Amino acid sequence: MYAIIQNGGKQYKVQEGDILLLDKMSLEPKATVEITEVLAVNAGELKVGAPFVEGAKVTLEVINEGRDKKVVIFKKRRRKDSKVKRGFRRDFTRVRITKIAA
Repeated sequence: MYAIIQNGGKQYKVQEGDILLLDKMSLEPKATVEITEVLAVNAGELKVGAPFVEGAKVTLEVINEGRDKKVVIFKKRRRKDSKVKRGFRRDFTRVRITKIAA
């Protein structure tokens, strides 16, 4: 059984027991979250919502919060004496999928 959920403008295909990095939610570890923005559920047969599946929800358990590794953005325009170096670290919430209810 799997589901496709939406969080923070992104879509994720999840199954029970999966560990996922979502955008930061500012929650304590061991807290539970229910996501009702379920786009599709496959429990033997595929149910697709328009845009969301009625009555479907995915339960998550928060593991921890943290920051990803730094991603370096470097832009250089040759022969123009122009260069820009920037860094970016994404804040995330690590969650475990505990239950998918169709």
